[in-house]
This record gives sequence, structure tokens and C-alpha cells, in this order.
Amino acid sequence: MSHSLSKAKGGTLRIAELYASRQGEGLLTGTSSAFIRVSGCNLRCWFCDTPHASWNPEGAQQSIDSIVADVMKLQVSHVVLTGGEPMLFPEIVTLCRQLADRGLHTTIETAGTIYQDTACDLMSISPKLAGSRPRDGSIGEKWQQQHDRRRWAVDVVRRLMVESPDYQLKFVVDEPDEQVEVQRMVDELRPDVDPAKVWIMPQSRSTAELDAHESWLRPWCDQQGFQYCDRMHLRWYGNVRGT
Repeated sequence: MSHSLSKAKGGTLRIAELYASRQGEGLLTGTSSAFIRVSGCNLRCWFCDTPHASWNPEGAQQSIDSIVADVMKLQVSHVVLTGGEPMLFPEIVTLCRQLADRGLHTTIETAGTIYQDTACDLMSISPKLAGSRPRDGSIGEKWQQQHDRRRWAVDVVRRLMVESPDYQLKFVVDEPDEQVEVQRMVDELRPDVDPAKVWIMPQSRSTAELDAHESWLRPWCDQQGFQYCDRMHLRWYGNVRGT
């Protein structure tokens, strides 16, 4: 796999935004956290809710030291490294080490397509389903093919799960027929996967979409022993940046 996107200027990361908010998804929902959104991604999901860090990456290069200093100013004990795809960048290893040295709890949000030996407390892995492929006409055929090839790296996902102090698997589901694919992917990760660490999140950009998806998705999660993953930041703040 080519990682041409990962070429950052020595000791820096391109940061789309850095802010304090509450975690809205998964195990740590409700936890006050600093969010570091790294700009750049190796996938092109059609439903991406952060195009400013993926499809149209924004932000300036920022030194690791200045990123850590900005986090410390926010006076929180939890940090979420997100994107884009933070694991694209070798500098993420240094950033995680510095955050750990300051006693901060770190979550890495990743699609699970790239492995790096990072010091984190929670690896939040969100493998992408086949239906995440960019829609026809939205992007060139080359990116569509790259997305298809990269989106599910079972050996990488397994290694991130096994080597991390804690993990959660978070699948974004848009249609009922995708439940079969989720189950197949979970089965591929056995015996290492714990179903109680599998979170199923509806694809949605509004509370109305959330509620509509929940009506059929939550009962299935209960049946399979998976966790239903609401998107509380949408309920708290709406679909706006910096939340």
C-alpha cells in the first residue's frame, strides 16, 4: 500500500482542528476530552462527516510540541486522536508517547487499515463496509478502487486489537442488509474478538436519521450481543464542526 499522504514535514502533523468537547460515541461516551483531528485519509467513504480532514483536507503543519501544549491548555485528562486517518502518519507515535508521558488517557480513532506501534489506552477501530465505497461520479475510478482494496485489512485490525490495552470495534451501518457483512467480518476476527466490544453505529447526520435507524438496528445488536452505538454529539450539538 502506498502511503504518499503520510509525508509530513519533520516532527509535524497537519491538524484540521483541535478542540475540547465530549466524546459522543462508544465506550467513553460523555467523557470530556480534547480532540486532535489530523488531516489526511487513505479512504473516501461516501458518508464521511469530516471532509475537511479527508476529501478536502485542511489545516497547517504543527509541531508535536505545540500540539501537546495546546492540549494541556484545555485542562482535560482524556485525548482523542482522530481524523482523517491518524495512523497514516509516523509522527503519531511521537505524539502518543508525549501524551502518555503527561498522564493523559489517549484514544486513537482509526479505520484499522494501517498498523503503527502507538502508546494508547483505547484503540477505537472502525472498519469500513463495502457500502462505504464512494458513490459513482463523486470521485475518480482510481480512488474507488483504492478504497475497495484498503478498507478491510483483517490482519491489521487483529493486531491492533491484540496489542492494545483496550479496544472497541465500531461498524457504521446504513442498511439492514449490511448486518450480514458485519457478522462475517466479526467472525473473521474470532477467536480474538469479544462481541461485547463490538459497537454498531447507524450512519446518520441528524437525530431523525439516528432514530429511524435505531428502530431496526438496536434490536439486532441486542440479539447478537453487540453494543448499540448512539451518536450523542449529534443530539447534543447537531451536525456542526468542533463538537
